[in-house]
Amino acid sequence: MSLEITSNKEYKKWLTELKTKVRTAQLKAAVRVNTELITLYWEMGADIVSKQSETKWGDRFLRQLSKDLAEEFPEMKGFSERNLKYIRQWYSFYASTTNAIGQQPVAQITKQLVSQSPAVSNSEQTVDLNGQQVVSLITQIPWGHNIAIIAKCKNIEEALFYIQNTIEHGWSRSVLIHQIESGLFRRTGSSVNNFTLTLPSPQSDLAKQTIKDPYVFDFLSMTKDYNERELESGLVDHLTHFLLELGAGFAYLGRQIQINVGEKEFFIDLLFYHTRLHSYVVVELKTGDFEPEFAGKLNFYIKAVDMQFKKEGDQPTIGILLCKKKDKLVAEYALSDIHKPIGVSEYQLTQSLPDNLKPSLPSIEEIEREFDVER
Repeated sequence: MSLEITSNKEYKKWLTELKTKVRTAQLKAAVRVNTELITLYWEMGADIVSKQSETKWGDRFLRQLSKDLAEEFPEMKGFSERNLKYIRQWYSFYASTTNAIGQQPVAQITKQLVSQSPAVSNSEQTVDLNGQQVVSLITQIPWGHNIAIIAKCKNIEEALFYIQNTIEHGWSRSVLIHQIESGLFRRTGSSVNNFTLTLPSPQSDLAKQTIKDPYVFDFLSMTKDYNERELESGLVDHLTHFLLELGAGFAYLGRQIQINVGEKEFFIDLLFYHTRLHSYVVVELKTGDFEPEFAGKLNFYIKAVDMQFKKEGDQPTIGILLCKKKDKLVAEYALSDIHKPIGVSEYQLTQSLPDNLKPSLPSIEEIEREFDVER
C-alpha cells in the first residue's frame, strides 16, 4: 500500500504542496521568534538604562543580572554580561528622538526611509508617543545585524538606511558589514547626474538612489598602468562581486555589445537591465579623468540602445560613466545640455599592485582556487 501511495501523482503533488506549507510556517515562526526576541531586548534595554539612571548601580549590576537570568533560563543564550551591555548600548543608540548630527526627529527620518522602500513601507509600523518608529524596523532583522549596525554607524539616519536595505534585499551579516565598511550610505545618490532634467518623477528619484559615487572595486587586482579593457575584463571575471557593488536590480546582459548605426559598428563596454527601473543601463569605463567628450559618446550609445533594444514598457535607457577621477563642475557643465539621463561616478581600486610585483604574487583567482581546495 505504501508503494502505491508514494508513486501516486496526486499524492506526490499534495506532498510537495504540504512541504512548501511547512517550510513557509517554519520561516514565519522564525521571523516571529526573532521579532519577539528583539522586542524583549528593547524592553530590557529600556529597563537597564532606567534602573542605572535612577539608582547607584554600576556595571557590576549587569554581572549579577546575567547570573540570575542564566540560572532562571538556562536554555536561553542571550543573557551573558557582554550581551547585556550590547543591549544597553543598542537601546541607548536609538532612544534619543533626534539625530545627533542634523537634529532631525527620528520619526521624520524613519518616515522618509520607509517611504522609499516598498518592502519596508508595506510592513506594520509601531509608533509610540515619543515618535520612536524604529522598534518595528529593528525587530525585522536578526540581533547580529543590529549589533553590527550600531557598532559601525555614526548616527540614527545612517543606521536606519542599512536596516531598510537589509530588510529589502535580505542581506546576510557579512554582506551588511561589507556595505557599511564600503560607505554605501554616503555614496548612494551622490553622483553628478542630470536625472531630474531628463527623467520623470519618481523615476528620477529612484535613478538617483541607484547610482553611487564612488564605486569601490576592492575585489580587483590591477597593475599601475592598466587599461580600460583590462578593467572591463576584471569586472566581468568577478561578476558576482561587481553586481553586489552595483546594487540590487542590475541584470548583466554582456560586454562589448555591438551596435550598428549607419554603416559603422560601435561597441558598448557593459550593458545591464535594471529590474526596478525597468530600463537598460549602459556602463562606460574610463581609466583616466573625466573629459566632457565622454558624455557625448555615452549619450550616443544611450540613443542607440533606445532605438534598437528598448521595447514597449521599458523606461528610458540610463548611462553610467565610471572614471578614475572627475572635476564636479566640469561634469555638471558637460551634462547640462545632454538630453539623455547620465550619471558620472568615480571608482576606487584598493588592491593595486606595482608592475614589478605582479608576476611574483598570486592572483585573486589563484587564491580563490587555494581556498576551494582547502574546503
